Amino acid sequence: MNFFESILGMLPSTLMIFSPILIAAIGGMICERAGVVNIALEGLMTMGAMSAAVIHVLLESNIAFSIPIALLIAAAVGGLFALIHAFASITLRADQVISGTGINLLSTGITVFICQILFSADRSPTYRMGILPGTFGFYPTVWIALAILAISWFVLYKRPWGLRLRAAGEHPQALASAGVNVIKIRYIAVLISGILAGLAGGALVLTQDIQFTVNTINGKGFIALAAVSFGRWIPLGIFGASLLFGFSSALAVNIVNISSLQFLPSEFFSAIPYLITLITLVIFSGKDYAPRAAGKPYDKGKS
Repeated sequence: MNFFESILGMLPSTLMIFSPILIAAIGGMICERAGVVNIALEGLMTMGAMSAAVIHVLLESNIAFSIPIALLIAAAVGGLFALIHAFASITLRADQVISGTGINLLSTGITVFICQILFSADRSPTYRMGILPGTFGFYPTVWIALAILAISWFVLYKRPWGLRLRAAGEHPQALASAGVNVIKIRYIAVLISGILAGLAGGALVLTQDIQFTVNTINGKGFIALAAVSFGRWIPLGIFGASLLFGFSSALAVNIVNISSLQFLPSEFFSAIPYLITLITLVIFSGKDYAPRAAGKPYDKGKS
């Protein structure tokens, strides 16, 4: 198998890895566009992954459509836990980074605790891979991710609510002076972010693994967060960044099939997504692409 055939053969696995990253990154973009930084994507994905795995394990032998139910529950759990971040960062005006970090830490403990209660182990039992490759051999999660991308672009740039969302992250005081409830906009944005992160976690665990463990997400939430920065907070940019991260991750798995690159250790390719994440954060840390009010609590009293 030559180099180009090997790369083409990686397309299904690339899109499998790319899909949850894109879904979570779109959620992070929506949240930050409204002015709330959500570094809790990792923890929200973990909660979604645990929920999806548990529901699938409990229902797969009795209900034929356990997969859609598992994904819906994962999205709902992600949304509920995102409300913790919303309450802390919007209502209490707490530091958004600290709030997100708290959720990341909470998710690690609570998922192990729930698995211990249900299964007397720190992980879910193994389960049948529920989502089988669909159209053209690609997982259905690919089409879900692309649909979310298209909807997010349409809402952000073609609907009045999208304009208000972007204004909440750029000039919240000006938006409030126009009679729009900035707090409500931000709450909705954080909720959507949590729903998408939970869905991403569910999509990841049901396509890339046969059980849930605390290492299932393994930094994918932070990679999604980096994709938001790398993609300059716009849907098409985030699509490209997510595809790059998905390809680099798939390369580590498929390196054994590319003879021209086998002189490099597989660990080199495993580290690439995280190296890209680090480089991305360094390059864009000083750029003025981020929404101006991102990370800043909204104060009604300020002009």
